[in-house]
Amino acid sequence: FTKQRRAVPYTVDMRSILNWLEQNVAPKHGPGRVMRWWRGQAPHRQDRYAVLAPLLAVLLFFVTIIASFAYLRLEEIERDQEAIRHDVEYAQQGLRLRLLERQEQLVRIAQDLSTQSLQIDEFKARAGTLISQFPELQQLSWIDEKRRNKASASSANLPYKELRRVGETTKNPDNESNFFLARDSQQLIYHQRISSPDSSPFLQLHIPMSEGGQFAGVLLADYSVDGLYRYALPQEIISRYAVSLLDGVGQRLAGSSIPQRNPALQILPWSQPLNEYEVPVSPVGNGLILRGQAYRSSLGVIGSGLFWMVSILSVLTFWMLIANWRHTKRRQQTQQALIAETNFRRAMENSISTGMRAMDLQGRITYVNTAFCQMTGWNENELLGKMAPFPYWPDEDRASLTLMLQEELEGRTPQGGIQVRIKRHNNSLFHARLYVSPLVDALGAQTGWMTSITDITEPNRIREQLSASFERFTTVMDSLDASVSVAPVGTNELLFSNKLYRQWFGGHQGHLDLMVQAGVQVHNTRANEPELNPSTERSIPGPNNLDRDSVEIYLSDIGKWLEVRLRDLSWVDGRLVQMIIATDISSRRLAQEQSAAQEARAQNISRLVTMGEMASAVAHELNQPLTAISNYCNGMLERIQTKQIAEKDLLEVLEKTSHQAQRAGQIIHRIRSFVKRSEPNRSLTEVAQMVEEAVDLAGIELRRHHVQLSYSLAENLQAIQVDRILIEQVLVNLLKNGSESIRTAQREPEDRRVELQVRAKLMEDKPVIEFEVTDSGQGISPEVMERMYQAFFSTKTDGMGMGLKLCRSIVESHQGRMSAENLYNGAEVAGCRVSFWLPTTEARGDDSLHLQQKNSGVST
Repeated sequence: FTKQRRAVPYTVDMRSILNWLEQNVAPKHGPGRVMRWWRGQAPHRQDRYAVLAPLLAVLLFFVTIIASFAYLRLEEIERDQEAIRHDVEYAQQGLRLRLLERQEQLVRIAQDLSTQSLQIDEFKARAGTLISQFPELQQLSWIDEKRRNKASASSANLPYKELRRVGETTKNPDNESNFFLARDSQQLIYHQRISSPDSSPFLQLHIPMSEGGQFAGVLLADYSVDGLYRYALPQEIISRYAVSLLDGVGQRLAGSSIPQRNPALQILPWSQPLNEYEVPVSPVGNGLILRGQAYRSSLGVIGSGLFWMVSILSVLTFWMLIANWRHTKRRQQTQQALIAETNFRRAMENSISTGMRAMDLQGRITYVNTAFCQMTGWNENELLGKMAPFPYWPDEDRASLTLMLQEELEGRTPQGGIQVRIKRHNNSLFHARLYVSPLVDALGAQTGWMTSITDITEPNRIREQLSASFERFTTVMDSLDASVSVAPVGTNELLFSNKLYRQWFGGHQGHLDLMVQAGVQVHNTRANEPELNPSTERSIPGPNNLDRDSVEIYLSDIGKWLEVRLRDLSWVDGRLVQMIIATDISSRRLAQEQSAAQEARAQNISRLVTMGEMASAVAHELNQPLTAISNYCNGMLERIQTKQIAEKDLLEVLEKTSHQAQRAGQIIHRIRSFVKRSEPNRSLTEVAQMVEEAVDLAGIELRRHHVQLSYSLAENLQAIQVDRILIEQVLVNLLKNGSESIRTAQREPEDRRVELQVRAKLMEDKPVIEFEVTDSGQGISPEVMERMYQAFFSTKTDGMGMGLKLCRSIVESHQGRMSAENLYNGAEVAGCRVSFWLPTTEARGDDSLHLQQKNSGVST
């Protein structure tokens, strides 16, 4: 250390610490308090405290060394700062005295100039002598009250551009402002002239002069700052420090300086701050500042070899203590782990239900656990040291068990274990499975055999129950009248198939054929696909998808119609599988086709019956155009024979005859198309055209009953995708029923009317076309309202009871709905309103046009 202090080494003894604590602390808290506390601690805590005590002592020693170095370093820095402050102030005093001496000499010259006792030549001589004696003076100028240079004397090494010429008026703004300041204040003005890169810095002194109380100009002296630095400052100060002269803004004018260090490094504890001191130069003031910076003469704390030696020794001691503590801690942890492991193994052996038995190489029992004793009923003392035959061997199995023991001692036991019978102490038997493994000591040498024994009586019973359950399940599945198959998704592996599946398909290909025919995409499973809920059935898209969870397909290989259902479920091993249930529906399909054919025949018969009822009206309707044609022809023959007809009249009559013939042909064509049996043909149909043809057909019957028919169509009705003949049949039947209801009610002529309204609406949030038929008949009674859509129910004596049934089936086959309600005038029934609506093409969608309709009586 710098103060010649010596550190006394010492050692930490735990006993001495305890004695000191007992002597100093214990008396305050009772005798023997610390010793009792120490003896009351657990051994591992005593070891921990014994290790921490020297560690804390080393830390305290290291902290003390660091504090001592820090104190000495701070004291050294303070001493250096005091030395540089003293030296800089000493240099400032020397520079100040030199400036004051020059100032006094210049003031005397200025006074002589003011009293005119000094002429220009004498001024130049005295100024030259002064400049030659004092090198810091570069130029002296006599400036009159008008700022004109009357005389100047300058140094030989002054640059030409710095010279002031006689008679020249100064143009420097700084000189001008200082000139006026000296004139107004009548005081000496020191000023640091602004320097430029191509000129040296100068210190200017303005000394005002007066003549007879009037301002007579100034004596301007130019000091070289570099000259002041070289000739006015002591050389011993310049050689010891980095001394520089600065201006008012801190810019270096002369001298040398030490670069500032990185500010980020100044915060480090071992960094040595830059020792410097600044003081303004009197009488100049803050315009000229003297700064001294001390060179770094010491290595600092970090550069001290003693510091590094103490640090390294402290770190090594600390590291050795830490290593010793960690080693002791690991040994304690190992001991605790060994104790815990022993306790755990003992607890595990006593808690497991698997019996453990150890034998030496000669077959003598050396160890049995509690579970083995509980399993056999023999205690440990009765089994240890026993040789074969063992007491838990059944008498009838001793020969086989002796052979098995010999194989066990030779190491030829199968890895899957051995199933044996074991006798309990009460002579009862149970089934067990034995697993044998070699017993190896810590040196790797085999010392015997370890056998684990598991009671498998209950698993055997469960296995038998599962086998019986599987047989019952197989019997039930084979007795089903449906084919059942299960296969993983995207593979050809068949996991299960019942008897009917094997009869139909035989091999594995039938499962994939059913999926392909049903329209299900067969793909490989991926690991990142989410597992489906096994309890949900997946919808199967297909051409005959009626109820969205099944599909009907035809397999030509077996010649059957099948209803196929697909279900995704999780198999017993966790895999995602697909179960397909295929039911034979060939008989049901045949019945549906026969029912559809019968409904088609019933529709045709209904139209024929309708036309039969309308026969007289049709005959009357055709009689008019035929009579007109006959009359036109007879009239033309007579006039042609008498030659009393002109060509113009003949053409007019022929046109009328042709019109009547076309009218009769249209009537016959409509009747033929209405009663003609044809296959359903849905096409895009204009609503107005379909309504007009239906009104023309029904108008014949309505005119016969003297019923007034009126109809109205909304504008811009969309075309609908329907079977035109079937919808016309519905309209004709509804109009005809309204006419018959009016005839039965015997309404007055002015009240015999039927109205048909067609308009666009929104039903069930979809656009539809509504057809509404309103009559002024007797309405529908409540008992008839309940049964009006039943087959073969009719209120007419000669009715078939199929009209409204077929109408409703036709409307529903077009995905529409039909409804009927009575109209009331107070409490009296004033008529009936029957309406139905059909969805437009936009509401139906493209796919719905191809669906099979169940109750329409037709096959699409």
